[in-house]
Amino acid sequence: MKVVKPILVTAVAVSIGSWIAYSFYQAYQPKPIRLQGQIEAQQYSISSKVPGRIEKIMVSKGDQISIGDPVFTLYSPEIDAKLDQALAGQKAAGAMALQAENGARSQQIAAASDQWQKAKAAASLAEKTFQRVDSLYKDGVVAEQKRDEALTQWQAAKFTQSAAYQMFQMAQEGARNETKQAAIEKERMAAGAVAEVEAYAQDTKINSWFNGEVSQVLLNSGELAPQGFPVVTVIDMNDAWAIFSVREDRLKYFTKGTRFNGYLPALDKEIEFEVMHVAVMGNFATWRSTDSSQGFDLRTFEVEAKPVDQSERLRVGMSVSVTLDAEE
Repeated sequence: MKVVKPILVTAVAVSIGSWIAYSFYQAYQPKPIRLQGQIEAQQYSISSKVPGRIEKIMVSKGDQISIGDPVFTLYSPEIDAKLDQALAGQKAAGAMALQAENGARSQQIAAASDQWQKAKAAASLAEKTFQRVDSLYKDGVVAEQKRDEALTQWQAAKFTQSAAYQMFQMAQEGARNETKQAAIEKERMAAGAVAEVEAYAQDTKINSWFNGEVSQVLLNSGELAPQGFPVVTVIDMNDAWAIFSVREDRLKYFTKGTRFNGYLPALDKEIEFEVMHVAVMGNFATWRSTDSSQGFDLRTFEVEAKPVDQSERLRVGMSVSVTLDAEE
């Protein structure tokens, strides 16, 4: 009995010593690197090019929508008024183009012809009057002044006749080619204005441009929506990725194309990721001093990695834990 007791004490002492030695050994072993990131996904905003009052919201948070599904409608009386104005302008421009193409009316041509015939008759009378006065002047009956007055009246009548004839020809020919072309271009410009307003009117009925899940509805029926305001936001969980903040001395583990496993507590499973993008973060709060005596600092980089299997039930905000090899 006396021999067993020293042996037992020795065994306990050896065990305690071994445990202490192992603890010291473990304490001085390199520790594994643990990084934490989170899941992000592509987000889209659905808005309108025109301002207006929300007439109806057709979706709710959590709804799955596809490209072409109706999302919301706007009520905008200003656009209706602009459309009426543009349509009236188009009709007016079309009428002007038609008038330029058809030329003068038959009544206008007839009136111009009558004016020419009237001027022609007046010129003929003035010519005969001058001839009579000229004969009397040669006979010495009238003074030279009377002859000059008759000659002037005859010449003026000829110019009036020529001007009336030119007006008659213009009425027959109609508008010039340049005038017709200008009228046609004005009609096209008016049609463009109508098409522009109609496009705005179409944008009061907003359909989805994306596939995904409605994450937020920022405005309700009756509220005013400014131009370009994101009324509804959509997230596409089929385009999800994990994002990590990695110190630059650890980027060797995250070169582009590298695959690694990350643990997601929300799913209680590991998922394989592939590094898709690496970029330096901003200067603020991204420096870490490694050796204050040497003045050497390290930057922080943002690493994006997509899950290899996109069918995983990921949600935005899920945590991802990555354990790397221990540092020496």
